[in-house]
Amino acid sequence: MMSSMGSQSSFAAQSFASQASLAMTQGQSSGNLNAPAVASQDVGKVAQQYAGMFMSQMFTHMFEGVGKDAMFGGGEGEEMFKSVLIDEYGKAAAKSSNLGLTDKIMHALIAQQEVKS
Repeated sequence: MMSSMGSQSSFAAQSFASQASLAMTQGQSSGNLNAPAVASQDVGKVAQQYAGMFMSQMFTHMFEGVGKDAMFGGGEGEEMFKSVLIDEYGKAAAKSSNLGLTDKIMHALIAQQEVKS
């Protein structure tokens, strides 16, 4: 089970890297005046996805120490869907933008794009 979790997170990281690369190259290859706004939206979306993935990883470690509820917890269903719930917690935390993590990631990606061009 742990090896499949590792392969899923490495797949997610590769997927994020390809999306970030695509978002950055779209801003460079497009010649019209609307390209920077579209590229900025794409970078913002990718930054939010990355922040969600990061928060999900943090929540995964946090929930490892939480025991199961004696009355309603446990079972195959909880074990199977716990990772899905934690992923959704991470997405919600990234979307709320209270942490400022998405903005920091977006600015870092834009700065990286400016260095390359």
